[in-house]
Amino acid sequence: MSSSNKVIVVFKSNTPDSEIDSAIEEVQSKGGKITQRYESALLGFAAELPDNSVQALTIHPSVDYLEPDGEVTAYTSNLLSK
Repeated sequence: MSSSNKVIVVFKSNTPDSEIDSAIEEVQSKGGKITQRYESALLGFAAELPDNSVQALTIHPSVDYLEPDGEVTAYTSNLLSK
C-alpha cells in the first residue's frame, strides 16, 4: 500500500450486517486492513485504507461518515486536593 489512511468508518444505524461485511471485503480486496470492528456503540470498523478505498467509502450510500483514527491520551488532575 503506497499511501494509507487510518480511519473509522461509521455506517447508518439501520445498515444490515451483510452490507458492512460486503464493504469490509471490498476494502480488503483493494489492499486495506481492518483493525477493529464496531457493533455496539456504533456500526462500522477501523481500518488502514488506500486512497481509492477512502474515496469509495465517502460516497457509499450506507456510510454515515468517516473519521480520522488516531491515539487519544487522557490527562487528569486532582481538582479536589486539600
